[in-house]
Amino acid sequence: MVNYYDILKVSPKASNAEIKSAYRRLARKLHPDVNGGSEETARDFARIARAYGILGNPKERASYDQSLLQAEFNTSNGDSVFSSSNAYASRMRQMVYEKRYNEIIDRMIADERQESIDLQKVIFPTVSLFVSTIFVGIFKPMFFTNAAIIGKIILISLFVAGLIHLFSRLRSGFERYTYDETVIHDSILDGNEPEQRPYSRLTAGAFLVIGLLVCLGIGVAVGNYLELFVAASMPNMYSSSLRPEFVFYPPIIVLLVDLMHAFVSRLDV
Repeated sequence: MVNYYDILKVSPKASNAEIKSAYRRLARKLHPDVNGGSEETARDFARIARAYGILGNPKERASYDQSLLQAEFNTSNGDSVFSSSNAYASRMRQMVYEKRYNEIIDRMIADERQESIDLQKVIFPTVSLFVSTIFVGIFKPMFFTNAAIIGKIILISLFVAGLIHLFSRLRSGFERYTYDETVIHDSILDGNEPEQRPYSRLTAGAFLVIGLLVCLGIGVAVGNYLELFVAASMPNMYSSSLRPEFVFYPPIIVLLVDLMHAFVSRLDV
């Protein structure tokens, strides 16, 4: 059975980051474009691309590890005590097999959990950004305008922190889940980029911009419909028109929602 770990020159216990790093290093070295179109390096590149296609996917890797484990323990050359048919040797093999199998399952669960956490770090800020934009469009608050100096300082500080936080989350999401279709040498770094990262950066960027405009439009439309009610509910804080200060509030809301989500997640753990 082909050992993809040997092909990528990594340990079977290597993390996803280590596997990806090893693949990129070998891809840069063996890509046909940098080796004059050599058939030998093309075959080698195909092998490491195949290896990364399996080991770079947590579910595929877990299935492959189980197959590798079964092949390892089903192979017997008859020369080792460990491969003996003796009852004690059989029991030892079973214990080792179960331990290795449990390690595979534990790693698969840990990988899935980490993938879920990484996805939440992108989804929560994005949803919070869209929802907060709708609410800003509806209520058109003037907290900044009506705040005292200390209040303005606090709002500006929260806005800057929220903007940095939002930018960090979105950049992380773009790096993890999108590919840059305009970069010629992406194939050198990630052989099957569209498969590993399902969305192009252009698509993701358009989704964000259009989503924000749609949410703002929905908020303004609903706000105009409920204008009398909203104005009566917060007469000193309501603006009948869009104001520049409204850009302050979505990043602040995203920051607060993310902090609450992080706190709740730690309580669950």
